[in-house]
Amino acid sequence: MIFVASAVFAPATSGAYALALRLGAPLEVRIGKNSATLAAGDYLYCGSAHGSGGLRARLARHMRPHKRAHWHIDQLAAVANMLGAFVEEQGDECALNAALGALSIPLPIPVAGFGSSDCRRCAAHLRFWPEGAALPSDWENARKAAHLSLEGGGRAA
Repeated sequence: MIFVASAVFAPATSGAYALALRLGAPLEVRIGKNSATLAAGDYLYCGSAHGSGGLRARLARHMRPHKRAHWHIDQLAAVANMLGAFVEEQGDECALNAALGALSIPLPIPVAGFGSSDCRRCAAHLRFWPEGAALPSDWENARKAAHLSLEGGGRAA
């Protein structure tokens, strides 16, 4: 597991990621025929990349400010501040999501079905990340390693 602040530092291989986003104001989102309001705050969205360009290409798309909306996450990504992404080569998005739900205080699911309309295992692939909430230890270690790398002028990876 690594944390990248920019898609350029992500590997161009298949895998899974958890996009970290900060929403500055409430946002109305649509999931099929349903709508809901996301509260301002931090979110983690678990996804996967198996196509051409792998994780680097998928994260570059998510982190690009202007794009045609295709996935649920595009609604949030269009207005949120991108904090970076936790990346796991050859990882599984549902396993990343399950790790967040298995915490001693699980990160809450703000909108059922968000990002998981094609998933039979997960209620949603978007989780609210409350201020001060712990992350799984390998995630926290990756975030700290990237932060230290950035402070030293190096790349986040």
